Amino acid sequence: MSKVRVLVGTRKGAFILSADGKRDRWDVSGPHFAGWEIYHVKGSPANPDRIYASQSSGWFGQLIQRSEDGGATWEPVGNDFAYDGVPGTHQWYDGTPHPWEFARVWHLEPSLTDPDHVYAGVEDAAIFASTDGGKSWRELSGLRSHDTGASWQPGAGGMCLHTILIDPRSPQRIFAAISAAGAFRSDDAGATWRPINRGLKSAGVPNPTAEVGHCVHRIAMHRDRPDVLFMQKHWDVMRSDDAGESWREISGNLPTDFGFPIDVHAHEPDTVYVVPIKSDSEHFPLDGSLRVFRSRTGGDEWEPLTNGLPQRNCYVNVLRDAMAVDSLDSCGIYFGTTGGQVYASSDAGDNWTAIVRDLPAVLSVEVQTLP
Repeated sequence: MSKVRVLVGTRKGAFILSADGKRDRWDVSGPHFAGWEIYHVKGSPANPDRIYASQSSGWFGQLIQRSEDGGATWEPVGNDFAYDGVPGTHQWYDGTPHPWEFARVWHLEPSLTDPDHVYAGVEDAAIFASTDGGKSWRELSGLRSHDTGASWQPGAGGMCLHTILIDPRSPQRIFAAISAAGAFRSDDAGATWRPINRGLKSAGVPNPTAEVGHCVHRIAMHRDRPDVLFMQKHWDVMRSDDAGESWREISGNLPTDFGFPIDVHAHEPDTVYVVPIKSDSEHFPLDGSLRVFRSRTGGDEWEPLTNGLPQRNCYVNVLRDAMAVDSLDSCGIYFGTTGGQVYASSDAGDNWTAIVRDLPAVLSVEVQTLP
C-alpha cells in the first residue's frame, strides 16, 4: 500500500506527518529546527528520501537543511546565496530606489529527475540553482537583470520570489512568480527570462499594458498539461492556456477572489482549488466561515467545500505555499492555516478533517506520495 508524507513548515519549526494509503491515522514528527521559521520544506521527486528545508531567523540568518532519510535526520548544507553582481536597485513602497538585499529563501523546487539539482526562490526577488545537493549555489541572474527589474517592488510580505514551476515535458522551461512584479518564464533553463503578464489587471498599475507590477500570489499547473496555468493574484483568479502568453479571469461566482493558494487535482486537470479570504486588509475567511472552493470546469463555476471545516468564528488565513495534493487514486487535498491546523481530504475535497492541530502558524505544506 502506498504511503503519504506531509511536510509542514511553520513559524517555529518543521513537522512531518505520515500515514498509510488509507490516510485515516497520522503520525507526527517534530518540531525539527524548533524555534526557527521554516518557510518551505520539499522532497525530491527523483528520490523521496531527499528533502530540503529553508530555515530562517531574524537573529541568525538563513540556512538550507537537507535530509537523506525522509526527514529523520538533517544536516546543514551550503548557504552562499550572494547575488551575482547585477548592479542597480529596485523600487521601494514609495517609489524610491532601494538596494538589492538578501533576506531569506521562500521556496525550494527540486528537479523532477535529479535529486542534487534544486532551485531556490529568495527575497529580494531572485532565483538560484544548485547542482550538488545544495552545497553550492549560483544565481540565475538573467531574471534579476531583466530591464524591468528596477520597477519591481515589495508586496506586503516582502519582495519575494515564491513560486517556481518546472515544465515536466520540457525541463528547460521554468515559471517563476514574484510579489510584487508578476509572472516570468524561461525557456532556456533560467539563462534568460521574460514577463508573462498579458491580461492581468491590477488597481495599482494604471497602464493596462504594463509588463510588470502585478502582485501574483501563486501559480499552479497539472503535470500532464503544463501549458495550462492557474493563478491566484492579489485580486482575481486567472487562467492561461498558452503557457502564460495571455491570461483571462476565471473568478466566476467566488464570493471573493482575494486569496493566496491555488492547486490542481492530481488526476483531473480541470479541477482547481482556492481558499478565498475577505480582502487584502482582512486576511481571514468571509463571515468567519472556512471554505475551500472547487471548480471542476477549469474555473468560472465554483462550489464551496465545507464538510468538516469550521463554519463559525474562524479567522485564520491560508498562505500561498500552504496547499498541496497527493497522487493516490482518490486524490487527497491538504492545507495548513495560520492557526496551526492542517486539514486533509482523502476524497478530493468532499470531506475534511484536521489531521493535526495547535502547531505554530503554518507557512507551507507539501505532500509526497510514497510507494
